[in-house]
Amino acid sequence: MNYQDTINWMFKQLPMYQNQGKTAYKKDLSNTLLLANYLKNPENTFKSIHVAGTNGKGSTSHMLASILQEVGYKVGLYTSPHLKDFRERIKINGKEVSKQFVMGFIKKHKTFFESHSLSFFEMTVGMAFDYFSKKKVDIAIIEVGLGGRLDSTNIISPEVSVITNIGLDHTQFLGNTLKAIAYEKGGIIKKSIPVVIGETQKETEAIFKNLAKENVSQIYFADQLITKDYKSDLKGGYQKNNSKTAVQTIKVLNKKGFKVLKHHIIEGLTSVSKNTGLKGRWQILHNNPKVICDTAHNKEGLLYTMHQLKEQVYNELHIVIGFVNDKNLEDLLSLFPSEAKYYFCKANINRGLGVIELQKMFSSKGIKGKAYNSVNEAFKDAKEQAKDDDLIYVGGSTFVVAEII
Repeated sequence: MNYQDTINWMFKQLPMYQNQGKTAYKKDLSNTLLLANYLKNPENTFKSIHVAGTNGKGSTSHMLASILQEVGYKVGLYTSPHLKDFRERIKINGKEVSKQFVMGFIKKHKTFFESHSLSFFEMTVGMAFDYFSKKKVDIAIIEVGLGGRLDSTNIISPEVSVITNIGLDHTQFLGNTLKAIAYEKGGIIKKSIPVVIGETQKETEAIFKNLAKENVSQIYFADQLITKDYKSDLKGGYQKNNSKTAVQTIKVLNKKGFKVLKHHIIEGLTSVSKNTGLKGRWQILHNNPKVICDTAHNKEGLLYTMHQLKEQVYNELHIVIGFVNDKNLEDLLSLFPSEAKYYFCKANINRGLGVIELQKMFSSKGIKGKAYNSVNEAFKDAKEQAKDDDLIYVGGSTFVVAEII
């Protein structure tokens, strides 16, 4: 199989959350542990940072990688989902894993994957750990895929665990209260391993403190300890919380023998996109008219981005929007401005919410707009209708953003 054949096999033959949703979610770590043992436990050969949270875990992971790269460390970075190419999920110092490694890994272990019915996410985590081990990284930033306690990444013993924040997302898996979700994400807290909490929330603070106490783990609340607002090349007011979380995590790492200086932090935070290749976070794609895309897709994330939109200067606002079908849109619709011009679309994945249904839901809240057959068709029409002093916002789903970048 060539690279595209390999990727097609991975996507089509194995359950994958981003396409299928609930059927891809596993209830325990037995498959991951089986795979890790089969691969001779590569996760034990490198140091790591484990990052969970409802919003900001991707940005925080990239910030941490960028800072550590500035020091000169060889830094692995595992994140999900990808925007354009699967290889975005696995990087070292900003460089994506090679097509040859992906093809070789699948070819070598395909029989094992099939015989044990491994999920897309399980074998991808195994691939990342194997790659980081073979390349002898100094440290790897490992982003949780979903939840924490039962996530396939949760077999590592990191230098520090990080939980950015808690919001009501993926409730069908993690619970429908902030406390329940905090318990699931808090499952990455391990014995005697320090944990950094990005945002203090009254509903979840006690949960994290109790989990830390049970595990004899030092706990740090970044927003209480880091008072300075660090500048970042990642735009959007919500990045202030993420940068504080990253800085506090670095402070904890330094206590464990790492040597990250202040100028490394400053340079790393202002060079995240350049160092790591991160895209889709309040990314300005064009000017005149200004085009901004953002992957925020739940209440907490969209609350920040909609507030950010209000601060922009424009004549008319155009919103190209699409969602996946397992979101509770009732909680989201009130966040969107009624005075904008809407272009409803569906990303080209099985989980995409039907465009007519999306149009009806917005219409029920008094928000009118036109339905389109594809993301690109909606985006094209928005660009044709927008004047130079207008603003086009594209979002609602990572998969919508992926199709226009």
